[in-house]
Amino acid sequence: MTLTRVQPFRLCGALLPARLAGLPIALLKATALELAILAGHLLLYPSGIVQERRAAPQPPPPDAPRLPTRHKPPVLLLHGFIDNRSVFVLLRRSLAQHGRQHLESLNYSPLTCDIRKAAELLGRHVEEICERTGHERVDIVGHSLGGLIARYYVQRLGGDARVRTLVTLGTPHAGTRVVPLADAHPIVRQMRPGSDVIEELREPAPGCRTQFVSFWSELDQLMDPVETACVDHPDLVAQNVRVSGVGHLALPVHPAVASAIRQALDLTKPAADTPASADGVTVA
Repeated sequence: MTLTRVQPFRLCGALLPARLAGLPIALLKATALELAILAGHLLLYPSGIVQERRAAPQPPPPDAPRLPTRHKPPVLLLHGFIDNRSVFVLLRRSLAQHGRQHLESLNYSPLTCDIRKAAELLGRHVEEICERTGHERVDIVGHSLGGLIARYYVQRLGGDARVRTLVTLGTPHAGTRVVPLADAHPIVRQMRPGSDVIEELREPAPGCRTQFVSFWSELDQLMDPVETACVDHPDLVAQNVRVSGVGHLALPVHPAVASAIRQALDLTKPAADTPASADGVTVA
């Protein structure tokens, strides 16, 4: 995996035309994978409806690699729209096997109608984790809407004091125009370009202490345009990682993406540690 210095709209826009010729076959493969993941997720969905029980960190399985865990903050996983924590079953297992012993997921209600209120709930949960574990900061991985909720908490509610790294997967940072008929739901309207929430995230954020890593895919069917999943803000320390060959649902599931997420969380200063060029993550 390589991470890019944030130049999202120039970077993403330049990459797309060169790949249009091969898009149909790639899109067909990605769609087939999305359908398979959706079928599997529907089976797992009931297991994630109930809020996770808070307990002391569990040791990894005996046959798991024993990697250093000192100094690694807790990781909080935040799901997307009309979803729950079951979407992170495979990612959570991958993180646990590679040294992350304190992993938690937060379910926000499917009836949630306001990103701001969801961000306030997230803030209370982060404070509780810090108090319970003794860590001053946490890392967050947010899929889709979950990444937008986490970004609002970090950027607008002072969450940068608590969040070290925010990894977003297919998050509409600049708003998405997909499925216009879904505008009946208030939170979908907040994810549209030009909404009050999106405009708030465009406002200055001087001194923001959180580092951002955003994973985006040119085959993400829910991001319209696909560039919206890139972070573009002059005050944020951010890298955008292109993923080739998968769609929206595969981002928190595919093992190659999970490996890249682990690397992103392990970087202490990604802006300095990352090469200037970027090939991204290729899974096709």
